[in-house]
Amino acid sequence: MAKKQVFGFELLLDCYGCTPRVCNDINHCYSFLDKLVKFIGMDKQEEPTVFRTDRKRFPGKDGLSGWVPLAQSSIVIHTLSKHDYISIDVYSCGKFSKAKVVQFVKKHFRPKRVETQYIERGKHYH
Repeated sequence: MAKKQVFGFELLLDCYGCTPRVCNDINHCYSFLDKLVKFIGMDKQEEPTVFRTDRKRFPGKDGLSGWVPLAQSSIVIHTLSKHDYISIDVYSCGKFSKAKVVQFVKKHFRPKRVETQYIERGKHYH
């Protein structure tokens, strides 16, 4: 029987109660994106980009958004500073360790709670 192949794998993380102030720290979020790539064995196409959400245009959404493009796809982060909440999306056409990503996130942001969803993408691609 042939092994089922999919196009990619996506790990979604919702991090609640993160260490205060990390959700608003551009350098910390940049470092997270930059170091996670190597930690899970991926390849950057460009350096990470992190920017601050415009408080006037998006009231109540104060925080940061960032991403790093990978040869294998991308890693995206969004934060909501007021709520010490971070959402992270790791998407890759190459396999990666879900446990390693969760471990890295916990070490970097120290959330009180992490919810994960794992999705196989492109189930009918091959």
